[in-house]
Amino acid sequence: MTHIVSVGGIKGGVGKSTIATNLVIELSRDGYKVLFVDADDQETATIFTTYRNQDTNDNAGYTAIQLSGEAIRTEVTKLADAFDYVVIDVGGRDTVGQRYAMVISDVFLLPFPPRSFDSWTIPRISEMVEEVRVVNEELQVLSFINKADPSGSFNDDSIELLKEFDRIEFIDTPIGNRKAFGYAGSASQSVAEQGSDPKAIAEFKALYDKILEKTGS
Repeated sequence: MTHIVSVGGIKGGVGKSTIATNLVIELSRDGYKVLFVDADDQETATIFTTYRNQDTNDNAGYTAIQLSGEAIRTEVTKLADAFDYVVIDVGGRDTVGQRYAMVISDVFLLPFPPRSFDSWTIPRISEMVEEVRVVNEELQVLSFINKADPSGSFNDDSIELLKEFDRIEFIDTPIGNRKAFGYAGSASQSVAEQGSDPKAIAEFKALYDKILEKTGS
């Protein structure tokens, strides 16, 4: 069975592509056959993969394509059976493409930095989830704190807000605002591959394990 996981939201700068690239690499390192779909017009995933192929003699470890709009649904549906996982990195706004990604996904990940102006988008996303579940009743929508502060009330305040929305499940797998993710990304690697920050590795592993749990792997 193919599992489809999308990473999205309706605001840019929340760290979607960092989560998506780390997820794709760790799935491939665990032996899963992975299709990585870049559905974000910023093309971060595509650029990352281009450099990763250059650094690995065209052996990124996964297959990557670019799709937009309705093609996200039609083409992924055609290709999915050849893969164990499909990971879709969608743009940071409410687009037709993002809704098509949600329609075909098993899990939809929503990273939220601990800042109130990012949390304001949650009611809009909750409404979008309700609309999409008319078509995809089994969609699991998971929110978590990304780029977490090392201390202070912003983390706790954001967590309490995320827990208020019944249509979105909050998972307690925070990812810190750690330089290791940036260093790994610039080297076309996952944070686990680079191995420079045990805390960053452990934090992402907790999120990764939760995704495997939710997809039944």
